[in-house]
Amino acid sequence: MAESSGTTHRAARLELDERVARELRDRLPLVAGRTITAITAEVPSYSGALTGQMRDKIENAVQIALGTFLQLLERCQATDPSTPLIPALEAAYTLGSGEARAGRSMDALLAAYRVGARVSWREMAAATVAIGLPAATVAEFAELMFAYIDELSAASVAGHADELASVGRARQRNLERLTQQLLAGEPEDVLRRSAERADWAVPKTLTVVLLPRANLRGVLALLDERTLEGSEESSAGEPGEETAVVLVPDAHGDRRQLARVLHGRRAVLGPARPWIRASSSYRRVTRAVELGIAHPADGEPLDTERHLAELLLSADLEALADLRVRVLQPLAALPAATAERLTETLRSWLLHQGRRDDVAADLFVHPQTVRYRMGQLRQLYGERLSDPRTLLDLTVALALPATPPTG
Repeated sequence: MAESSGTTHRAARLELDERVARELRDRLPLVAGRTITAITAEVPSYSGALTGQMRDKIENAVQIALGTFLQLLERCQATDPSTPLIPALEAAYTLGSGEARAGRSMDALLAAYRVGARVSWREMAAATVAIGLPAATVAEFAELMFAYIDELSAASVAGHADELASVGRARQRNLERLTQQLLAGEPEDVLRRSAERADWAVPKTLTVVLLPRANLRGVLALLDERTLEGSEESSAGEPGEETAVVLVPDAHGDRRQLARVLHGRRAVLGPARPWIRASSSYRRVTRAVELGIAHPADGEPLDTERHLAELLLSADLEALADLRVRVLQPLAALPAATAERLTETLRSWLLHQGRRDDVAADLFVHPQTVRYRMGQLRQLYGERLSDPRTLLDLTVALALPATPPTG
């Protein structure tokens, strides 16, 4: 708290003699009691709260506040005239922070200050007039008293704001910890405790999304307020661009709506999973990024649900490479260019289920060229091109472009 204020400086100009100060102080219990009665009658939030021991505590606090005010006006002051005010401002600050911890806004407390100021002044004014203070002194007394109440109100507002900020920072840290645990796949009991600690309402599902952090703010404004966010080392955007990871609650009901929110954001969209299995959705999107699957040209997000075959086949790239070598063994002795053309034709023939015209359109060649190449392949493979197991192996091996094995 500041060691000096406008109230203390003005109080130095309005000194009360000992007799007046004593008579005003004698009236403090009566003033405090009437102030609390007025607050409970006029401020709904406190109508049932200020009873029993709580009422006694508040009455005592009001007496202390008014007593501090009177100390400012007495002639026997310490060298530092702000000293009596410091405890009162600290108490007001604590009162404001307590309201925040109780989950209440400042509206009720500020209303209580206004009622308290009005009632206190009415009682004190009656006393000052009865004592015989000059009208000018009474007016100065009133102005000073309301300035004092304003300082107490300001201290309470500061306490309330600081407490909210502190609570907000603590909750944000808890949410960040929960996000990390979800992505890491921590056990359910750990996740539930962290969700409770973060005061986070548990959803049915979570859908993980990766997107450039530069696009994050606009997306969060359109998503459920329970959406969690974190940072991601890999990049879903341009090289060197920081990436954010977002966990969207209960998006399983309308995936198209989520896709619309993410349109044009260069996002990678994972599957919806039960919230305790969010790490599964996270692994899916990071795998899609690692594979370098291209974003759609129309601005739609890269939806991993549309690339399940690529994701599945890339689960063991070394096994896929071995399978490819084995099924293409009949082409091994051919010149590289010829083997590449026949491999391309065989892949298209498998995907188009042998429809010659469709294969020709896919390869931009004449249908007769397709017929010629397939004749070569039948000579090389023989009856194996009619064997279901061989066709399965060929389809799987050629489903993706050739990829070097990892490891």
